[in-house]
Amino acid sequence: MAEHPNLQRLRLGYEAYASGDLATLRELLADDVGFHFLGHTPLSGDYQGLGGVLGYFERLRESVASFTFEVHALLADDEHGVGLLTGTAERAGRRVEQKVVHVFHLNAEGKVTDWWNFWEDQEALDDLLA
Repeated sequence: MAEHPNLQRLRLGYEAYASGDLATLRELLADDVGFHFLGHTPLSGDYQGLGGVLGYFERLRESVASFTFEVHALLADDEHGVGLLTGTAERAGRRVEQKVVHVFHLNAEGKVTDWWNFWEDQEALDDLLA
């Protein structure tokens, strides 16, 4: 059975993120994409549109925080995608490692229109990023 094309796109997205390839990430996001970073930190909020989401990545760089993800499983169909991950967040010599779930809504072209970011212990992540 062939792999669903949206599964291939999710995999490409995580590879691009890991290598810092924002050009490829940009190609995988719809112009009207929404990104939702939960919690109570300077990075938390709803980012709307391609410019807003790319602005999040700029804010992340300025925060001197870093996120890495180990992909455990990716699931996708015509409209949805899910990444089951281990996420590591680091900032100012401190680190948290947690289970993370990313939920994506995808359009007919396979581009991400909505992206939700769920960390296992949001309070610990908030504390790290405060």
